[in-house]
Amino acid sequence: MRLTIVGCSGSFPGPASPASCYLVEAEGFRMLLDLGNGALGALQRHIGLFHVDAICLSHLHADHCLDLCSYWVARRYAPDGPKPPLPVYGPADTADRMARAYDLPPQPGMRDAFDFRTLVPGTREIGPFLVSVDHVNHPVETFGFRIEHGGRTLVYSGDTGESEALVRLAHGADLLLCEASFLDQANLPTDLHLTGRQAGEHAARAEARRVLLTHLVPWNDPDSTLEEAAGAYPGRIAVAEADTTHDLR
Repeated sequence: MRLTIVGCSGSFPGPASPASCYLVEAEGFRMLLDLGNGALGALQRHIGLFHVDAICLSHLHADHCLDLCSYWVARRYAPDGPKPPLPVYGPADTADRMARAYDLPPQPGMRDAFDFRTLVPGTREIGPFLVSVDHVNHPVETFGFRIEHGGRTLVYSGDTGESEALVRLAHGADLLLCEASFLDQANLPTDLHLTGRQAGEHAARAEARRVLLTHLVPWNDPDSTLEEAAGAYPGRIAVAEADTTHDLR
């Protein structure tokens, strides 16, 4: 199983990265976790435009899903004809929300390009992956993901505040891709995002083997976030960087 960081900027694209998008590959199958604003262009540095086999959306904030609009245009109006509907897994209202984002009628909306499938807590197979999802702690319905293949486990937090579900999903993970949007300071909003310290604490409780901190807001100092997290987590830890690839072996 291989992970490519397509975009890892939090809340909006930064100068060095698009918003959230992660490419997970195994056995020739290519699955995206999120497709935030700016990510579709960067994705094409790694795979062909139409080489995606499935998309999973953690939630419906723009920095995690908005480039699905651009991808609908590409698949609907491809020079050699429309592409077949691509499976898109997301919250219950994904199809209607994405249609509204592009000012399309609810029916068919984007269903000519995407086969929308509703996520619920539990486990399912997506291609060669065993994917477990659960609700995490964010103002809108949001999922964290545990992805297993070949005896290796990747966990993606999605956007979350402090979350027992994330600790459960990440238990023993080979790699935890964990959001760390905030730096520790007074009067932070609750139930929204993790600080670097909280990300490290969640990873330590889950006994994750390795951590990549992601979804850092561009105005935050990544070294400070890493220092906070490393103070709470004793294992291998780094800040995610766009256009890097990580093999889980």
